[in-house]
Amino acid sequence: MPKVTFKSPLAEVGVDVPTGTTLLDAAEQCGAQVGHSCGGVCGCSTCHIWVRKGLDSLSEQTDAEADRLDMGFDVRPYSRLSCQTELGAEDIAVEITEESLTAFMDENPVIRRALEAEGKWPLKK
Repeated sequence: MPKVTFKSPLAEVGVDVPTGTTLLDAAEQCGAQVGHSCGGVCGCSTCHIWVRKGLDSLSEQTDAEADRLDMGFDVRPYSRLSCQTELGAEDIAVEITEESLTAFMDENPVIRRALEAEGKWPLKK
């Protein structure tokens, strides 16, 4: 099983998941803070991530994903929507974008308030 490692300014977590699992499902299994306002149906761009390792092992990007990704912020050649990206056989390293992390905090106000109380949110630039 491939391992997916998620990195953000707040944490680094990883999980071993079966080939074919979406990156969003992997994130939810290990508690990675990936936002998904639309519920993971390619209706927004809040699950936008950057693939730092293993990009060639992932499923091909569909036209629907590319169109939706055009709505994202700071899109790069290694950007993907985690709800649409399925794992291949290789280990993957992912960086959670600020866009996605902010969406996660908006979707999880209890976690956001706890991080605000600790001085960890919002992120310092």
